[in-house]
Amino acid sequence: MSRLDTLGEKMMPIANKIGGNLYLTVLRDAFMLAFPLTMFGSFVVVFNNLPFWPDSLKSTFSNLFGAGQNATMSIMAVFVTFGIGYYLSKAKGVEGIFGGAVAFASFLILTPLTTDYVDEKTGKVLGQVQAIDLSRLGAKGMFVAMIAAFIAASIYIALTKKGFVIKMPDGVPPAVAKSFSALIPAFGALAFFMFVNAIVGGVFNTNVADEVYKWIQMPLVGIGTSYPGTMIAMFLTLFLWFFGLHGQIIVNSICEPLWNTNSLLNLDIKKKLASNVIHHSDGAKIVTKAFMDTFTVQLGGTGMTLVVAIILAFGIKKAQMRNIGRLGLAPGLFNVNEPIIFGLPIVLNAQVLIPWLLAPLVVTTVNYFAMWTNLVPCTTGAQVPWTIPIVISGFLATNSVLGSLLQIIDFAIVGIIWWPFLKLMDREPDTSKL
Repeated sequence: MSRLDTLGEKMMPIANKIGGNLYLTVLRDAFMLAFPLTMFGSFVVVFNNLPFWPDSLKSTFSNLFGAGQNATMSIMAVFVTFGIGYYLSKAKGVEGIFGGAVAFASFLILTPLTTDYVDEKTGKVLGQVQAIDLSRLGAKGMFVAMIAAFIAASIYIALTKKGFVIKMPDGVPPAVAKSFSALIPAFGALAFFMFVNAIVGGVFNTNVADEVYKWIQMPLVGIGTSYPGTMIAMFLTLFLWFFGLHGQIIVNSICEPLWNTNSLLNLDIKKKLASNVIHHSDGAKIVTKAFMDTFTVQLGGTGMTLVVAIILAFGIKKAQMRNIGRLGLAPGLFNVNEPIIFGLPIVLNAQVLIPWLLAPLVVTTVNYFAMWTNLVPCTTGAQVPWTIPIVISGFLATNSVLGSLLQIIDFAIVGIIWWPFLKLMDREPDTSKL
């Protein structure tokens, strides 16, 4: 048995365990619940801020259509919270809809219901008004939302499983019976958060949401979306795929909350600046969900293999490799690259391990520092569907042609790295004819 086979056998159980973890699965499904809504909000953001609109028209569109963004992307934490409660309860065999409602209500208990009233000219705080700051339902509240949802749903599930439910007679309508059945578990979960909120506010004169944001969310996001953290996530995604494991599902389930939080932060900056583009110097975050999709996946799929398909189709003499490239061209344009991954193959093929790992890591480094040095704008916070082809996706993500240009440069880098390895494979004897 080769060393690669041995390593694969050791990695497989670990990766499967991570990928099958209930709480990571629930978290992934909760974000997918919000996906259609955030995509709609992203479309509104892109449309309202197209570079060729005059400023007066942008302002008009913002006033007319801004609610489409505020009711979707800007309050993502709401949908994620409900999704966690729902999917975790359902997975545990408990009524999901009440689990979602309890999780959401628990999050609201921990969310300050007042916000500072600020003088727009001086920036001076004039007082407080009874209103929820929209950022607390989005970027700023993301982690307290997830923590509250998991704890609230767990309490609700535990009390239900222990039999702390009110059972109604058989003749009672099912909707009424389910409501009474959820009464005590919901009461227990909500009372827990009410007392936690009261203790933190009364004793420490602060609130749970701000403390979670300060001590948990910001450090985790800072580490996970830093350059080293991003490179580790990228390497693990590629490394797992090399052994036939879906690296994106495994790694994204851990990292997507961090990337999405940065996306929402960029969206807030975009709204405040009212500019076509935002830069790192404006405080915008580099590593967002759109960054990880647009400048990695949307270059032909995981591993950025569209250029590999092109080289195989038009630059290789061996018929078998040429056919694989042609087969992978059309799907690759829309960032589907299974024909290349399993047809070349890339999986467990030691001949392509170096370019498979090296090209995306080099490109991610180039992209990170292009945005860090303000040569290219950061992503605006809008999500771009992963099937959008190269060049178009770069423009939509950054609201700038520089995003498209960066993708073209990425494309060339990947091709330069892969070319010698593919040519070496082309020179080998064609075993299919032996």
